[in-house]
Amino acid sequence: MRVTKDLGQLPLADNPPAVVSIGVFDGLHLGHQAILQANRERAAEAGALATVVTFDQHPKALLLGHAPRTLTTLEHRLRHFERLGIEHTLVLEFNQALRETTARDFVDQILLADLGAQAFVLGFDSKFGASREGDAMFLRDLGHEVQIIDKVEVGQRAVSSTAIREAVELGDLLGAARMLGRPVSVYGEVVHGEGLGHKLGFPTANLNPHHELLPPTGVYAGWARVDPLVQGTTRIEALPAVVNIGFRPTLDGQRPEKPLFEVHLLEGGRDLYGQHLEFELRPGHCWPEAIPPATRGTKRRKVPRDARKGPSVDSNPDPTTRAGCGLSWDQKPTWRPIVMVSEPVPASLSGMENPMVYFTSWPLM
Repeated sequence: MRVTKDLGQLPLADNPPAVVSIGVFDGLHLGHQAILQANRERAAEAGALATVVTFDQHPKALLLGHAPRTLTTLEHRLRHFERLGIEHTLVLEFNQALRETTARDFVDQILLADLGAQAFVLGFDSKFGASREGDAMFLRDLGHEVQIIDKVEVGQRAVSSTAIREAVELGDLLGAARMLGRPVSVYGEVVHGEGLGHKLGFPTANLNPHHELLPPTGVYAGWARVDPLVQGTTRIEALPAVVNIGFRPTLDGQRPEKPLFEVHLLEGGRDLYGQHLEFELRPGHCWPEAIPPATRGTKRRKVPRDARKGPSVDSNPDPTTRAGCGLSWDQKPTWRPIVMVSEPVPASLSGMENPMVYFTSWPLM
């Protein structure tokens, strides 16, 4: 996929016609996927380039002075665009000049002159231009061919980035996954931590999630994928892994501002520093921060032997606990899970020879 971040690089050298879709596309949910699939199909029929116009930041950051925490950063969105068959993405800097650009100038100068748009595929609520005056009907009034994609519903509720953000924040990863059409995932770069996990015998990869919205603190099962676009390979390898999202007190006893995102590869033996990972969280396969009352007196709970299947820790979970690793319905949790290593269990759990892995309640600082 071609990515253009400078309008000075347009039009493209071979100047192909384009079918264009416009939007932030945060999360690339089922509604977005419907738009991009229609774009790709229309472009293939017309011999044109399937093209997306998106923005470097959420427009609300400038329009309102604040923006929602994103489900996907720009780099994560670009990965999804390519997977969905988009051939060219124009990334516009959403600054004051772009904010003040009229819808007509946006169409004439960028969509037509720079991109060579010959048709458009837009969502039912797509807006562009100063004061959001541009939409599908605006383009049709100018004589352009426009396909409008209606809203997508799941469980009689319209799929939206806002609804998915709410689900992720509440720990309802299954609900979020249904609207996304795939598991919730977090993308970022592996950075150096304190190396404590390696010293204890279960090294972790500390992921900088580029400020993406994270689910509630807890321990989650899932899959880690090394980014093939960054690493120069076309192979996408899914590695079984466990991630701990939580606040570990610093050496001076202070609680860090942001939770750590620590990934432990179950197969081990990989140096991931400096690489980019996408971690898919498996819905319903986590050990939550909210400890059911029946087990609060138990300090140690052994992980089931087949950790890759990610079964629930508790055979009779408390019914007030939300799906995923969210807060309980009736109270704020006072414990968080950590990992301890002791006597023998299957080596597949940590790459060591017969370690025992426990999840232990640890009081929040």
